[in-house]
Amino acid sequence: QVQLVESGGGLVQPGGSLRLSCTASGRTFSGYGMGWFRQSPAKEREFVATIGGGGSNRYYADSVKGRFTISRDNAKNTVYLQLNSLKPEDTAVYYCAADPRNTLLPSMYIYWGQGTQVTVAS
Repeated sequence: QVQLVESGGGLVQPGGSLRLSCTASGRTFSGYGMGWFRQSPAKEREFVATIGGGGSNRYYADSVKGRFTISRDNAKNTVYLQLNSLKPEDTAVYYCAADPRNTLLPSMYIYWGQGTQVTVAS
């Protein structure tokens, strides 16, 4: 069992930045694919970004490409999501997720955090 705890959400003005963190329990973190997803009211949860266990494979949703950056520190069991040039439509609850098989396929994320709220408003 893996437990994921997100932090770093908050209220930010359009054009601003935030860094989300997700810390995982367990000793096999470096073998897991890690992803960030988000869900806003009246919308389904959507994929944001993913990173392979070694950190070399990274993929992003088109809507965030060039603005968000996913990274990880396996020594700290932590994955990050840097959010830059934020827009009101980025407002959502952001969830961290873990894929023990490191497939980076959205359907293979079986461990989820509780989420952290990001609100972009002036």
